[in-house]
Amino acid sequence: MALDLLTVPCLRDNYAYIVRGPKETRIIDAPEAGPILAALKAAGLTPTQLLITHHHHDHNDGVAGLRAAFPDLVVMGPAAEADKMPAMDRLLAEGDSLGDAEELCEVIAVPGHTLGHIAFHLPQAQMVFTADSLMAMGCGRVFEGTFPMMHESLSKLAALPPETLVCSGHEYTQSNARFALTIEPGNAALISRTAEIDAARAEGRPTVPSLLSLELATNPFLRAHLPEVALSLGLAGASPAEVFAEIRRRKDSF
Repeated sequence: MALDLLTVPCLRDNYAYIVRGPKETRIIDAPEAGPILAALKAAGLTPTQLLITHHHHDHNDGVAGLRAAFPDLVVMGPAAEADKMPAMDRLLAEGDSLGDAEELCEVIAVPGHTLGHIAFHLPQAQMVFTADSLMAMGCGRVFEGTFPMMHESLSKLAALPPETLVCSGHEYTQSNARFALTIEPGNAALISRTAEIDAARAEGRPTVPSLLSLELATNPFLRAHLPEVALSLGLAGASPAEVFAEIRRRKDSF
């Protein structure tokens, strides 16, 4: 059976995800318990695993409520942030994996936003859960790491198969698109996508998940290696990491 994916809006602009497979029903991130519990009830699902990407409260404040509702729930998160997280049943690091066959889940270290941030890649299901590392049309602020560190993390994610579905953690896409147009105002794919995003938000529809192929065509943080992007920033000949850093600095003050 193919895995079923539910996108669950939480808080003001967060997302949690529920992935139902033949053996496991996984929740990825828990910004708050209420909407996740409601989605599980509506779908008739009992979760078996809760996977947390990083220590920020808007991704794990719902852990206690979900544990209370489902005492057998196995909660897992980044080993590098164990001291900043709710109690975990299993600590994860890059190279760890969960499940098998279509439910195989690989852990990817994506530090930058936080030092221990991890992503969850389901290669057979062609999904990756990136939270605040790679976002639709953007990337997370570099709070704890460095710009080169974040660039390397995004480069790992960009190397996944282009048909991968990117399940990111926030509804920031519309503002990200406005910024992206300041970097590549002539990018036809970006112009078209921005119009689609505006239409979706006007109707109250989420703009995530998104295909990695679309991110590669329109997300400036994944395009820092392109000479035309460097040229548009006045950085002809600069390294991709240097171009990325300039894009991130501009976004921080946008």
